[in-house]
Amino acid sequence: MAVAEWTLLALAAYLAAGLAFGLAFVWRGVGVVDPAARGMPLRVRCLIMPGAAALWPWLLLRWLRRQQPPLS
Repeated sequence: MAVAEWTLLALAAYLAAGLAFGLAFVWRGVGVVDPAARGMPLRVRCLIMPGAAALWPWLLLRWLRRQQPPLS
């Protein structure tokens, strides 16, 4: 495969992972990361979906860090 094909394949994989993560994050994770967003209406959640899909690695780290129990 040429470099361009590998680049497009990597971009498609990133976008597919971002879409899957974005749906899960908008459905469940946004309330975990930001407690003020718990009562957010569906139309607002739809607005943040593209950003969540694009920034999924960073948001995934934030989501996982919020779910860990505090060290005591």
